[in-house]
Amino acid sequence: MKRRDFSLALAATSTAAAGLLGSTSAQAQAAFKAGKDFVALSTAAPVDAPADRIEVLEFFSYNCPHCAHFEPELEAWLKKLPKDVVFRRLPVPFLADFEPKQRMYYALEAMGKVDELQLKVFNAIHTEHLKVVGDAAIIDWVAKQGVDKAKFTEFFKSFSVTGKATRAKQLVDAYKLDGVPAMGVAGRFVTDGTMAGGMTRALQVTDFLIAEARKSR
Repeated sequence: MKRRDFSLALAATSTAAAGLLGSTSAQAQAAFKAGKDFVALSTAAPVDAPADRIEVLEFFSYNCPHCAHFEPELEAWLKKLPKDVVFRRLPVPFLADFEPKQRMYYALEAMGKVDELQLKVFNAIHTEHLKVVGDAAIIDWVAKQGVDKAKFTEFFKSFSVTGKATRAKQLVDAYKLDGVPAMGVAGRFVTDGTMAGGMTRALQVTDFLIAEARKSR
């Protein structure tokens, strides 16, 4: 979902997601091209992974219906990642009300709850249409999932979580993103469903870019 579209889509999130995904032939897989299927950054973005690892980022927003639709496919893809790949999710700050949900993600991450609750957050917003908006609503919703409310609140309001949200904005700017979901690879490449022709193919492009990053290590 493009940055400019979020303000128009918050009220109706679930109907447009299906069209983002597509399939690709073996011939197309062999023809990934810079400037068409992905962008090679002119200035490398910062990476946090060790030098012997390849960092892959998924840029997403809990408010994005396409991200919600993509999540199950992403989770299946993650199970097959090579051991030299370090994967991180990165919640984007496109609009002002995204910042509490950024802190929600990083607080869940700090508590080791992302794997358990990532799909549940998307379902709450896009399937159940719950208004998980603002600090109080976020804290209450998380507590209803069986998470320790006091501990989550402590992380949610912590300096370290706020710092991670700030770092996320820096990486969004460094990757020159204007929409999600998108995949960043090794601080050097970025692809998304618009460039690749769907997020299924974007994951195939990401696999290709991981191999390219591995060659130049």
